Amino acid sequence: MDPAPLKGKAPRISVILPVFNGECTILDAVTSILNGSFKDLELLVADDGSTDHTVRQLKTLTDHRLRILEGAHRGVVATANRAASAARAKWIARMDADDHAYPHRLQAQWDFAQRSGCQVIGGLVRIVDLAGRPVSSMQRYEDWLNQQRNHSSILAQRFVELPLVNPSILAQRDLFVDQCRSGPFPEDYDHWLGILANNKIRVGKVDSVILDWRDHPDRLTRCDSRYSLKAFNHCKRLHLLEGPLKGCPSVALWGGGQTGKPWLRWLLDMGYKVPSVVEISERKIGQQIHGVPVISPKQVPHAGLNTPPLLVAVGAMGAREKISDFLASRGYVQGVNLWCVA
Repeated sequence: MDPAPLKGKAPRISVILPVFNGECTILDAVTSILNGSFKDLELLVADDGSTDHTVRQLKTLTDHRLRILEGAHRGVVATANRAASAARAKWIARMDADDHAYPHRLQAQWDFAQRSGCQVIGGLVRIVDLAGRPVSSMQRYEDWLNQQRNHSSILAQRFVELPLVNPSILAQRDLFVDQCRSGPFPEDYDHWLGILANNKIRVGKVDSVILDWRDHPDRLTRCDSRYSLKAFNHCKRLHLLEGPLKGCPSVALWGGGQTGKPWLRWLLDMGYKVPSVVEISERKIGQQIHGVPVISPKQVPHAGLNTPPLLVAVGAMGAREKISDFLASRGYVQGVNLWCVA
């Protein structure tokens, strides 16, 4: 049962933290928020029916800003929505049970929100293991996340993956309450793709590391089918159909390899006319893939009013950046008529 609503002045920030069987890391996650430099907060830990000692450990803490919301096991979506609905502040910060916030996190994000006018604020992250050591296999991903810092780059890159780490986000309350939905897709990616589709929303990041994002085999993103590559692509496609590709009769594609072919099949299945597939492989140029002619980069038309949007589906390291630079010389603008999807 949830505790009775608190009386008195609402805090500036409500931090929501859903947890299920997080006894190994929950105290560190909670104290990293409570011991931070920003004090005017409440921390709502929404327990999703844990069967370990998570709740027992939480009840050893005496900080009056901590609210423990107990409930039956219903999954992360229902639990996160319940916590957001119970939040009293006009701003909500997300936190996960296995992560660690830096002491300046909330103060830096609050200050950024006040001076920038952004409604969604992230920050730089470190991807570490449970011992706090950098995860070498995730270094490229970490670098990419931390390179996307301003509104335009975050929006332009959002169909590669979400450039905002969910437990690092501070946003206005109405962007959280009842915004998370269940489905065969990663709920956080779906949530923020929906929010970022609103062109009135401004997003940014503080220019410092604010969170240790802990990677481990038991993390939900590692062991749940909703976070598979197939599920991520399904989510991207849902939002592409409702956003950049809505109303477009044709879509061009760069990438006829292992990454690009499934995107080509999907575009054709959706009824789009695909005028060409761009490839750098000499043996493919002049051929056809699923009936679509393969052209070289030199044959890519300059972007104009009637030029179809172009999706880049190439997974090789560094290729996305080189392709985007080349297409810029042809008048394509990321986030406008050019969308990287891999």
